[in-house]
Amino acid sequence: MAKQILVTGGLGFIGSHTVVELQNAGFDVVVIDDLSNTTIKVLDQITDITGIKPAFEQIDLRIKADVKAFFDKYKVDGIIHFAAFKAVGESMHKPLDYYENNLGALVYILQEMRDRKLDNFIFSSSCTVYGQADELPITEKAPVKKAESVYGNTKQIGEEIIQDASKAHGINAIALRYFNPVGAHESVKIGELPLGVPQNLIPFITQTAAGMRAELSVFGDDYDTPDGTAVRDYIHVVDLAKAHIAALNRLIEKNNKEAYEFFNVGTGKGSSVLEVINAFENANGVKLNYKIVDRRAGDITAAYADTTIANKELNWKTELSLETALKSAWEWQKKQN
Repeated sequence: MAKQILVTGGLGFIGSHTVVELQNAGFDVVVIDDLSNTTIKVLDQITDITGIKPAFEQIDLRIKADVKAFFDKYKVDGIIHFAAFKAVGESMHKPLDYYENNLGALVYILQEMRDRKLDNFIFSSSCTVYGQADELPITEKAPVKKAESVYGNTKQIGEEIIQDASKAHGINAIALRYFNPVGAHESVKIGELPLGVPQNLIPFITQTAAGMRAELSVFGDDYDTPDGTAVRDYIHVVDLAKAHIAALNRLIEKNNKEAYEFFNVGTGKGSSVLEVINAFENANGVKLNYKIVDRRAGDITAAYADTTIANKELNWKTELSLETALKSAWEWQKKQN
C-alpha cells in the first residue's frame, strides 16, 4: 500500500512541484488548497506530467471545523505544509491576516495530528528566520534574529509552535529553511505564476523580458558585495521539491536524530542581482531593460546557505544549475503570454 501524503498549498509554486516529485516517488497525494494564490488548472497540469490525478480538497485552513472534517475523511501518513501567505511587503500592511492564516492553520493541523496520533510533519520555512546573518555562508548554527517582516516572524513563530508540539506530543517534524526557489518543471507545464505584481526577482525578470513590464528595477547598487547589488542563493524548484521527499523519507524511515529538526536548503552559492540578470540574458539570448533604483526597505545585503548538514543528513544535494532554472523560467513565461 502506497503511503498517503497531505500537501497543503499543493497547487502553489513549490507545492505543485513537490506533488509531482511525491507521485514520481510512489506516494499517493491528497492536496488541500484554497485557490487564493493559484488556479485549479494546476491540478490538471500535475496530472498531465505524472499521469496520476491527486485527490483534491478546496479548504480554507483557517476554518477549524473544515480542517477536522478533512481528517475525518482521510487517513494520512505524513503532511507537507506549504499553505501560507508569503509576500514580505504585503505582510507589513496586513499583519493580522498573516498571523491568522500562517499560524492559525498550522495550529489546527497540529491539533488534528495530536488527537489522531499522526506523525511525519514537514514545514515550509525560510532563510528569512536568520535575518542579516553575521557570517556567510549561513549554517544551521546561525542565530535566529528578530524578524525583519511579519512574514518572517510567522515562520519563526511557526517553527517554535512545531517544536513545542513535537516535544509535548511526540510528533516527528522537520522544518526546511529554504533560500530562493526559481525555475519551472522541465515539461514547462507548471511554474511560478504570481498573481498581481511579482514579489520575487525571477518573475520580474521574465515579465520584463516578455514586455509585460517596461523595465526591471534593481533595488540598490551600494551594498557591500562585489558588484554592489544584493546577493541571494537561488535554488531550482525541482531540487527544492526533492529535498521535501528526502526529509519525508527520513521521518518515515525513522532516521531522524531528534523529534524536531531543521535544515538549510539551498545551493551553497550566492549570486548577485546583476549576475542573475547577465546569466538570464546569456542563457536565453534576450536583453533586459533594467535600471538601478533606491534600496528596498527590509532587504538584506547577502544570504546564501551552507548546505553541508542537509547534504549529509538528508542524503540530498542540488543537481540543476542557475542557467537551467533561468531557461525553464523563460520557457514557462513564454507559455503564459
